[in-house]
Formats: sequence, structure tokens, C-alpha cells
Amino acid sequence: MSINIRKAKVEDKTFLAKMILQSSRAGKKFGLFDVIFETKDDDEILLELEKLVNTSVKNHCHFSNFLIAELDGKDVGTLCSYEPRISNKETFIEALQEIGQSGDISKRLEAFYSCDFDINNRVLMFDFMEELEGFIDVGVLKVLMQKSILTARLKGYRIGQTLVEIGSLEAILLYKKLGFVEVESKECELYQEQFGRKGMVLLELEF
Repeated sequence: MSINIRKAKVEDKTFLAKMILQSSRAGKKFGLFDVIFETKDDDEILLELEKLVNTSVKNHCHFSNFLIAELDGKDVGTLCSYEPRISNKETFIEALQEIGQSGDISKRLEAFYSCDFDINNRVLMFDFMEELEGFIDVGVLKVLMQKSILTARLKGYRIGQTLVEIGSLEAILLYKKLGFVEVESKECELYQEQFGRKGMVLLELEF
């Protein structure tokens, strides 16, 4: 039973959309994309996410930022790594507009970005580290992270960071097992009102 890691292709959009939605909810009933797309219909959200991973604007959800883990020929996990100097709030809003989202997108993102951190452009951000149910503890995420770090080093990066919700204990524990340490946490009233979590934790890994 060997785990194969490959770069994501646009043809992976359905699997990527599923993993992005799963990650954004982080055990909650709803998350960021439920708010952005203003619907509780999973099928509608997934269709919009499939468009979002393939915009001309390179937002942080773009398929080219992802690695996919395969086990016995089946897609079982994802890890996104992106450069905040390229993929940021501005490009995210541009990408949402590109796929037809209208109205005040900034307003829908207000609670999410109320818990924002001052991210250094010289770090690489990690996100959407997810695996399918039934494949936990077989080492999928560890191998994904190892491959991603190798690629990051080749690009000249030496520090990786990720943002996790306060209270998302499993995710925080998992990142710490992979060597990340907590460097800052931020409690945000707006975030708690909308998502039911106190705020965000910034974790960092030197490599």
C-alpha cells in the first residue's frame, strides 16, 4: 500500500471542491463558502467551488496550488500551498467576481477577514490539508506535507504557516505532530458571531 503524490490538474476539480468544502467547515455545520455563496445546498456550493479552482486569477483555491495523494489509484487527500504575495484577499475577490459572484463580496468576507493576521510575503501558506474518511492514520497527510516542503525549499522558502480555527483541536494537533508551533492567536467577535469559533490560530514551521 503505497501513497503517490502528484500535482493537481484541472480535471481534479470535483475532488478538490469536495476537499475545500470539507476543510472550510472544519467539523461545523457551515463555513466560509456557505457564507460566500449564500446557500445551504452542498451541490450548488460544490459547483461554484469547481469554477473557483479554475479561474484565470490565481486565487489561493486555484488547482495549481494543490497536491493530491493517491492510494491504490484512489484520490484520498489534498494539500494546498500558496504564495501570499500572489494569492491574497484581492485575488480571491477577483476570482469570485470572475465566476459570477456579485453584490458586496467584501461584506460577506468581513467576518472571515476580521480575524486576519499580518502575513509576511516571504512565507509559504498551507491550507486545505484534508483526507477522506477511512484513510486517517495511514500517513497520507504526512507524505503530502513532506512533498510540499521539498517543493517549497526548491522555490527558496524556509518558513511555512497555516491558519486554523481556535477550537479545531484535531487540526491543531495534527499540524503540531507535523512540526508546526503556535506563534499567535487572535479572538474576533465578528468571527465568533458568524462561525461559532472564537477566532484563529497562526501556526508556523521552519524547514
